[in-house]
Formats: sequence, C-alpha cells, structure tokens
Amino acid sequence: MFIDNEELRVAADTIRQAARERIAPLAASIDATGQLNPEVIDLLWDLGLMTAVFPPQYGGAEEHHGTLLCIGVEEIARHCASSALMLIIQAVGSFPIIHGARPELLDRVMTRMVKNRELAAYLVSEPGAGSDVASIRTTAVRDGDAYVLSGTKCFSTNGPVASVYTVLARTSGNGRDGLSFFLVERDTPGLKIGKIEKKMGQKGSQTSEVHLDAVRIPAENLLGEENKGFRIAMKDFDMSRPAVAAQALGIAEGAFEQMENYSRERKTFGRPLCDHQMIQQIIADSATLIEASRGLIYRAAALYDQGKRNTKLASMSKVFASDAAMKITTDAIQVFGGYGYMQDYPVERMFRDAKLTQIFEGANQIQRLVIAREIRNENS
Repeated sequence: MFIDNEELRVAADTIRQAARERIAPLAASIDATGQLNPEVIDLLWDLGLMTAVFPPQYGGAEEHHGTLLCIGVEEIARHCASSALMLIIQAVGSFPIIHGARPELLDRVMTRMVKNRELAAYLVSEPGAGSDVASIRTTAVRDGDAYVLSGTKCFSTNGPVASVYTVLARTSGNGRDGLSFFLVERDTPGLKIGKIEKKMGQKGSQTSEVHLDAVRIPAENLLGEENKGFRIAMKDFDMSRPAVAAQALGIAEGAFEQMENYSRERKTFGRPLCDHQMIQQIIADSATLIEASRGLIYRAAALYDQGKRNTKLASMSKVFASDAAMKITTDAIQVFGGYGYMQDYPVERMFRDAKLTQIFEGANQIQRLVIAREIRNENS
C-alpha cells in the first residue's frame, strides 16, 4: 500500500485486524442469508468508516477522505464484499447532501444520521436510464414552496433499509442539464419500496426498486442548484470510482490469498501445486495485477484528496482493478479445481462478488469512453 502517512497506516492496520477477526467469520453466512449481520454494521460505525467522508464536525476525517474510504473498503472487501459495499453506498448517498445541502438542512440531517446510525441510499438509475443519465424520467415539479417527485428508481442499494435518499430527478427538459438532486426522507408519504432484487453476488447488501408516487418535499430539500445535479453526480463519481476499484482490489487480494495458500497445501503428481509452472504463472500474473491496481487506486484517491482533477485516473482505476478482480477470481477457481466451484470455499463467493465491480458506478465500457475523452481533452 503506497500510503506515506502514519495515521493512515495505523488506520489500515486497525481495520485489517477488525475485518479479519470479526467480519471474515461472518462472510459466508451474510452471503447465504442475504442479510448483513447487525454486529458488522455496528463495527463499521464504531471504526468511523460510515462517517469517513462526512465533515469533521459530524464524525468525518480531518483530511484524506478519499484515501481513508479506499483503505476501509479494500481491507473489508478482502473478506466480505457486501460489508465493504456499505461504506461505498453510505459515501455515495451522502455526497449530494454534504456538497449541496443548505447549512440548516445539512446540520439537521447529518446530526441525526450520526446519532441514530442511519443509512443513506442513492437513487439515480431507472429502468430506462443507467449509464445514460440524460434519459432519466423521474420528475420534480415545483409547486409553491415544495417540489413534487414522481417516478421509479431501480438498483437502489440500501433501498429497503435507508433513512435518507438522495434522488436525481428532472426539473427541466434539457437533457443532462435539466437534472437536480433532492433529499427525500424515508417517512415521506408516497415513497414506497418496490421489488427487492435477487442478486448474483454481494447478496448481503439489499438492493430494491423505490417508487416515488407524488412525493412532496420542501423546496429547501433541493441539493445544490436547480438543473445542476449532473455536475454533483460527476463529482461523486470521482470519489466513488476509486472506492469501487478498492473493493475490487480487496476481493482480488482475498482470492489471491486463498489461491496461494491452497497451491502450497494441495499436491498433484506428487508435488505441491505451486511447484507446477502453469500455477506459478497464474500466481505471478495475479500478484502483478494486484500491485498495479493498488497504484492506480491510491493515486486517484490522493488527487481527489488534494482537490485536483482525478476523473481519468478514477476511471482507469475502476476499469483496471475490476477487470483484474474478475480474472484473478476466475483463476482462483481454476487453481482450486472442482473444489473452487463449491460453496465450501470462499473463492466461489468472491468470483460472484467481483462481477458487480465491472458494472456499477458506471459500466467499464463507459469508463473507457471517459478515459478516452479525458485524454482527448488533455491533448486538445
């Protein structure tokens, strides 16, 4: 880990030990039941990870927000990707509040979230609008001193369990320039939880549809400027994409540790697996991909923490680390052979968990377009 900061190194050691001792033993049951253990959620709060990106007066770090988020996600995802996802969604869902709420609203909501340990959800994707944010159809219509929101959001992580929702809705007909963020609280009339999804992986984190049926909220719940929500979403991605990459890195590291240990213990043709040249190649390639991923992730996070543009590196880190995680978990199953296909070994779960990192917070195909655009802009 390229962290030249003693406080961050201490934090990493603390999180690593807690994840190994208290989260790892619960990972299989979290996957099997599709429910996060309350002890895990309490631990994430106790470690300060659920408020890592909050302003310091609400329990956040004084500095290095992006790096600390990535460290927490990486270390926890080594053992349980579902638990690590909670950190990402809490940060993503809170971002429009932190960077867009008026002071009175910010203080009221942040204070309550920390006191009651409440969760946030981020409502952007719709049945007809995923990576194509400009196609969002959920509307927010001004009505006196209120806005009325109507529409359906899908793939809403924390949807069934969140207390606050940041919702991207259309306030004018001007494509991506006609979108605005709003804060909607759980008990607001008209907000209804729809279908809870059955997922391939990261099952412990609940994902659902959220229906907004003429949800009326105060005009003060507008986050940022009207019709400027797309900009907030893009800035949110600069924080979240390195964090998703860190989740992929953690999954890859967990699979690599399992694979490398197994290759020492398992014997074929009278020799340990690790003595066979083809297995050595897999181990060498996997270790190289892990180190390269780490370099991209923490460079992107450091730029974010410095307030510098990191869009290109954020997308590069997500593409590279998630593709690497998919390859490493696939190879880990191959090294385990038939046992790797069985749920008795964690590499099967890690393989399923890794796939999501190539999809959410912008599919990797979109990331490559972002990278190419940034390069073109740099050279124009």
